[in-house]
Amino acid sequence: MQAARGAGQPLAGRFRLGVIPTIAPFILPKALPVLRARYPELKLFLREDLTTRLITDLKSGVLDCALLALPYDMAGLDWAHVEDDELMAAFPANHPLSHAERVAPERLDGENIILLEDGHCLRDHAMMVCGAGTARHARDESFAATSLATLVQMVGSGLGVSFLPAMAVNSGLAHAARVTARGLDAEHASREVVVAWRAGSSRANEGRLLAEVFVGA
Repeated sequence: MQAARGAGQPLAGRFRLGVIPTIAPFILPKALPVLRARYPELKLFLREDLTTRLITDLKSGVLDCALLALPYDMAGLDWAHVEDDELMAAFPANHPLSHAERVAPERLDGENIILLEDGHCLRDHAMMVCGAGTARHARDESFAATSLATLVQMVGSGLGVSFLPAMAVNSGLAHAARVTARGLDAEHASREVVVAWRAGSSRANEGRLLAEVFVGA
């Protein structure tokens, strides 16, 4: 019934969308009013969770689509591009590297690296970008943040340095905690934000329409 309805009137009725916590606060507040205005018959149900659980729910049909960040193992899924989100180094405001225009990841060797706890794909993205030495040091740390808001507060308190997505920095999250963010002088220092759905799903067209709205946000 949902598939038949979607074929005649896309994004109408119940639609179950998953979103990861490092994207939700920065895209949804701007995109949801656009969705309500453009698709007034849409009844959007949101679920915020970690990538691995959202993908499981996509494949089992619990979710129709999910707003995710790549690179990640997307076997069995299709997706539409939303944006490339730069990863940035984050320092306490008085840190010596906060005066640099861009920062090479190797300059972070020896720093206390604070990352999100295991399970957040942003943690994996940061460790891919920052290199083996810095990643090894990050794994040796005995504490990690459960959210970007907590992570920023830890950096602002001088406990270490970290990595933030540009969408979080542009939202003012770093400024509120006296944290300075700088671009990384490294290849592939970004994540790809996408709307994903199960391969062969009848909601594929609606997933692409969602992606178009999120691009504008």
